[in-house]
Amino acid sequence: MSRRVVRQSKFRHVFGQPVKADQMYEDIRVSKVTCDSSFCAVNPKFVAIIVESGGGGAFIVLPLAKTGRVDKNHPLVTGHTAPVLDIDWCPHNDNVIASASEDTTVMVWQIPDYVPVRNITEPVVTLEGHSKRVSIISWHPTARNVLLSAGCDNLVILWNVGTGEMLLALDDMHTDLIYNVGWNRNGSLLVTTCKDKKVRVIDPRKQQIIAERFAPHEGLRPVRAIFTREGHIFTTGFTRMSQRELVPACCSPSHFCVLVVSSMGRPMSRLPSSKLGLKYSSGVMAVGLAWLSVCVISVCMGAQPVG
Repeated sequence: MSRRVVRQSKFRHVFGQPVKADQMYEDIRVSKVTCDSSFCAVNPKFVAIIVESGGGGAFIVLPLAKTGRVDKNHPLVTGHTAPVLDIDWCPHNDNVIASASEDTTVMVWQIPDYVPVRNITEPVVTLEGHSKRVSIISWHPTARNVLLSAGCDNLVILWNVGTGEMLLALDDMHTDLIYNVGWNRNGSLLVTTCKDKKVRVIDPRKQQIIAERFAPHEGLRPVRAIFTREGHIFTTGFTRMSQRELVPACCSPSHFCVLVVSSMGRPMSRLPSSKLGLKYSSGVMAVGLAWLSVCVISVCMGAQPVG
């Protein structure tokens, strides 16, 4: 009977050093709502945090230049009739932020440079089009006044914030709950993850799926995906044993190769292509993290498949 040897992480006894009290924010009542969200957003001027609020949803906006203990009566951004689930700063205007809520609406707010005396209750525009709670919002990275929202109705909507009109709705792309949505660098493509275990690359202008992969991670827990600067797709998920797993890949459906990387960043073995429905390529990009078991998928455009 063989006994499995577990390699201890070299980071096991590494601990972070907290900053001083005058360099952090204190006494913020972060929202406890059940949602797979970061609950905060930051830009060069402000940090916004979703907080607890009675009688609806709210978030607090704090200037980066002023840290320390936050006054319990600090003005909030309120207006939603249900908890706020996601917030996102506009990349083209540091004073504009959007919020999504369980009340099925998306609101866009103008934040002044000074600290307001009272709560901000009047949004610039309210966007209505979802039938269930809206859990994801994301501004277009290059086009002004274009905002994306995704809700529990399996619907992705692109909005013209300037007019409050719906530009288009992707209503037949997903069969189950959408976990996350991300733009590529120039905003020409979307990557989405879904409860049906599929990662999809969508061209919003053509309103069609141009690439799709089933189960990049074998675990049942939610998967997230983003585009990297080089155009690759980076996903995070879990193995069957609930160990965190990272998978870099590419949106092209051809010329994939897979390499398993050990916890020390050394290649161990290749995954069988028959299991994943992929073919090995001559080019492999390996990314290792010392404390994580990493599965790496890379693309060599034009490389010849082998094996």
